[in-house]
Amino acid sequence: MASTDITATEEWAALARHARELQAGGVHLRDLFSADPGRVGRLALTAGDLVIDCSRHLVTAETVELLLALADCAGVSERIAATMAGDPVNATEGRPALHTALRAGPGASVVVGDVDVTAAVSAELNRMAGFARAVRSGELRGATGKPVRTVVNLGIGGSYLGLAMAHAALAAFRHRDLDCRFVANVDPADLAMVLDDGLDPAETLFVVVSKSFTTAETLANARAARRWVTSALGPKAVGHHFVAVTADRSAAAEFGVRAENVFEMWDWVGGRYSLGSAAGLSLMVAIGEDRFDEMLAGMRAVDGHVARQPLATNAPVLMALLAVWYRDFWGLQSRVVLPYAHRLRLLPDYLQQLQMESNGKRVDLEGRAVGCETGPIVWGAAGTGGQHSFHQLLHQGTTVVPADFIVFARPDADTAQLPEAGRQHESLVANCLAQASTLAFGTVSDDPHRELPGNRPSTVIMAPELTPSVLGQLVALYEHEVLAQGALWGINSFDQYGVEQGKTLADAIAGDLSEGSSRSASEHDPSTKSLIAHYRRLREL
Repeated sequence: MASTDITATEEWAALARHARELQAGGVHLRDLFSADPGRVGRLALTAGDLVIDCSRHLVTAETVELLLALADCAGVSERIAATMAGDPVNATEGRPALHTALRAGPGASVVVGDVDVTAAVSAELNRMAGFARAVRSGELRGATGKPVRTVVNLGIGGSYLGLAMAHAALAAFRHRDLDCRFVANVDPADLAMVLDDGLDPAETLFVVVSKSFTTAETLANARAARRWVTSALGPKAVGHHFVAVTADRSAAAEFGVRAENVFEMWDWVGGRYSLGSAAGLSLMVAIGEDRFDEMLAGMRAVDGHVARQPLATNAPVLMALLAVWYRDFWGLQSRVVLPYAHRLRLLPDYLQQLQMESNGKRVDLEGRAVGCETGPIVWGAAGTGGQHSFHQLLHQGTTVVPADFIVFARPDADTAQLPEAGRQHESLVANCLAQASTLAFGTVSDDPHRELPGNRPSTVIMAPELTPSVLGQLVALYEHEVLAQGALWGINSFDQYGVEQGKTLADAIAGDLSEGSSRSASEHDPSTKSLIAHYRRLREL
């Protein structure tokens, strides 16, 4: 798909002029709200159950019109349509990015080549559901006949972050008699902390998630887990205690996974977009097929919003335009995500990968150096804890950080019986709204130490309750925002060669850390050569 250098267009130049005018005029959110009583009505959008209030951003009606013109110029609508249709929008790898097909639902049809991928997805979801029911009911048993009590997901990146986030977020909906753990780090301490926490090999099931079944960190943990199982139960136990999610069935079989316990991953779904695929098997086991289906339905609701809404009322597109506005026209490098829900505490980690791995790119679709900044630095933590650490910088620091606040009208379903749950939840919501308001409007004081300048932009996303459907809606909202950002910048949001090169070099270095290496020292840079030598000396002590 050919791309235009967006920075060379008149639409980009008009936005740049407009930004300079606003900055020179000292635009402040206090004045924007005072001058425009209808501002909230125009800039608060709805997608599914989500209300996305973008009124506290440094934009005027003219800004929005100029941003929408930029979206038209960049072909954002066309890029979204091409992605959903299964076109090879992942241009460098020549394949689609069809995560929307994972949740397209009954009756949908997306054909890639000669294959209706939605039919394949439906079949695999049915297989997953049958497996999840067998685990949850106790029908599926280990090598000694004991039912599974603990599921350990072995993966990394997209095979871990979304799963761990969703598992924590949906704690109120999990099976009470099943424990689910997640291991990602190749550091053996990660696996050891899980296995040493009272796990019984006879009651433990491992789900190995790796599209290629060669991911170094995941396979290292899988081999260690296999030794842990076989040392206790014997080599024949592997087939009872390991499941694989992969595109390479033969590699899984060689590892010892039974054919019926291998679930499909497709090359048209990237890891960071794979939560709704078989990569979510551990989550389905934990929350059940019905709740998993609700999550997919939530994703589908936002997919429909994106496909049908014009750009002016398209929530993910507006969020993407605001992200580009701040990154490229205000010079703001960072973005903070603040879920005011303890169970969404891992959402910032998940969004770090989704945003930064997707859009941390320096060349466009044609391989040319981009003429602007891309990919904001994403970070954050759950409220209210952050208020007592980094919020001081947000309010009075010299760096302006646009913020996303996420809050729910009702407490989690399983906390309502606590004596003070309602009052505590109201306090949580009050803190969220107070932080967003203070960031925007500040406080005036004769004491400069106490004055808060305000004028710090934020989005507030509010939903009724943290349910599987609402979680799916949030995930899809941010997925589509990333897609729209990539379209605006003219980059490929679906490859990650920077990640892959680091892994390749790590494999080369790993072979040189032992004394027996025959690699020539000249094959490493001087610093790496020195550190390898120092490592060897330390190992000898």
